[in-house]
Amino acid sequence: MSRQALLTSRLQAAFAVEHLEVINESHNHRGGENAETHFKCVIVSPDFIGKRAVQRHQAIYALVTDEMQKGLHALALHTYTPEEWAALGKAPDSPACQHKREV
Repeated sequence: MSRQALLTSRLQAAFAVEHLEVINESHNHRGGENAETHFKCVIVSPDFIGKRAVQRHQAIYALVTDEMQKGLHALALHTYTPEEWAALGKAPDSPACQHKREV
């Protein structure tokens, strides 16, 4: 199973997901897309209601601790309640990496 599929599966199992994007951004970094080392996760869940951003992120990192030890290098987390998502409609774009892989 790809790391992207694994992350998607774990998030769907752990949270009541209303919207989920797990985007492989490894191609923007040294390792390349096949490395599956850099991901952006956009997750909308009522489970985040009443939780601060740090609490939301801690809950997600607890699900992927083993993957961090196996080479998952970066996980950009964008966590929203349904109300927050309705107001924003999208997550911010990822910044350009200063260490992009040279082709």
